[in-house]
Amino acid sequence: MSATLSLAAELRRVAAFADLPEDALEWLAGHMQVVELEPGDVFFHAGATADRMIVMLEGELRSQSEGGANDGRVFVSTTGQITGMLPYSRLTVFPLTSRAILRSRVATLSKELFPEMLQRIPQLGERLVALMADRIRNFTREEQQREKLASLGKISAGLAHELNNPAAAASRAAESLRESVSAGRNANLRLDRLALTGEQRSALADLEQRVLDRVASLAGADADPLERSDREQALGASIERYGIADAWPLAAILADAGANAGQFESVADTLPAQAVGDVLCRITASLLVVGLVDQIENSTRRISELVKAVKEYTYMDQGPQQEVDIHAGLDNTLLILNHRLKHGVEVVREYDRSLPRICAHGSELNQVWTNLIVNAIDAMGGKGELRIRTSRERDGVMVEIVDNGPGIPPEVKAHLFEPFFTTKGVGEGTGLGLDTANRIVRQHHGRIRVETRPGETNFQVTLPVTLPKPD
Repeated sequence: MSATLSLAAELRRVAAFADLPEDALEWLAGHMQVVELEPGDVFFHAGATADRMIVMLEGELRSQSEGGANDGRVFVSTTGQITGMLPYSRLTVFPLTSRAILRSRVATLSKELFPEMLQRIPQLGERLVALMADRIRNFTREEQQREKLASLGKISAGLAHELNNPAAAASRAAESLRESVSAGRNANLRLDRLALTGEQRSALADLEQRVLDRVASLAGADADPLERSDREQALGASIERYGIADAWPLAAILADAGANAGQFESVADTLPAQAVGDVLCRITASLLVVGLVDQIENSTRRISELVKAVKEYTYMDQGPQQEVDIHAGLDNTLLILNHRLKHGVEVVREYDRSLPRICAHGSELNQVWTNLIVNAIDAMGGKGELRIRTSRERDGVMVEIVDNGPGIPPEVKAHLFEPFFTTKGVGEGTGLGLDTANRIVRQHHGRIRVETRPGETNFQVTLPVTLPKPD
């Protein structure tokens, strides 16, 4: 059997060629080149001209990025598959490096022969276009999944950072609380050994309560720094006169609590000299306990707020379609992205609170807000003004994400919503963020458009209040 007839028989085992007439298979076999590869051999490198259709006769090829540009994309071609350049494809270069994983044999057909192939075997045109459409669909699906995973990774990293701060603060406060409680208990034991009179104990309890009440009354108030400094100076000098070590740290704690030297001296003068230090230790320990409890409460509240925001952001435990509060979704997105905002981005909210809830897939809309806000932050280089505006738009609502970055050049604006188009460096973006946002908005029967000029870029998302009923 000749090599052509042998190859024609192998081609018949490929699904797209299985029912072709013998003369068609023989033409293909006569114009194809067969390449044999050992495991590890490179078939083609990324950037090579896409100039041939590839038919896998046997074995396995793996295509992926390599070196510093490795972005995680991996595509595997196995026996019977047709890949490479196909008729009507716009592919110009192979984007990935292809390497044999098993001993492999592939047959290639130059794209220069495509017109003759389609003329001789017209039924292949429809089949190969269908294969190309399937390949694009699968590639797009995988890239969209990678985009979601990349976004999730960024959000998770930021959320972990945001959760770590209050968790670490609560942990430190709990450790300090243990020390303060122990210090207060030891001071009480020493005071008990001094057999203070009832009048002395009453004066001590009264001072302690007045100081604690003063702390409660000052909560949330802006203290006058000069007044506070004067109190600390007077308290430090007064405590030193009683011969107490570490007078100034104790004075700072009492001054923060609003205590003054007169209050301290009015009680200290009624106590035995050896009791004054323990009295101060007990009072400052009580003050520290109150402050540390407040820190723990604030830290755990912050953690609860973040957990609540994540739950609302993802619409956990809810159906796929809900009545959505646009403003809650925007605020939750900003909270989750706080790690990207707090280093120089000023957020200005211009919300129309009269807007109705809209019927939508809430978690998908939050993905839109995430992509648009992250793009705005990147456009401003992490510093600038981010303005978020909501308003009524005919029978729907409009959300505007505005940044004061440099603007988008016209040649870039024309391609913004194209899949895989990105101006970011290798490994920094997949080019699917705006494509994903546009797809989600269209699925909600809305539209997204952009207005840009130097110093301002405005992405406008318009959504209907109610989704149309399916036919």
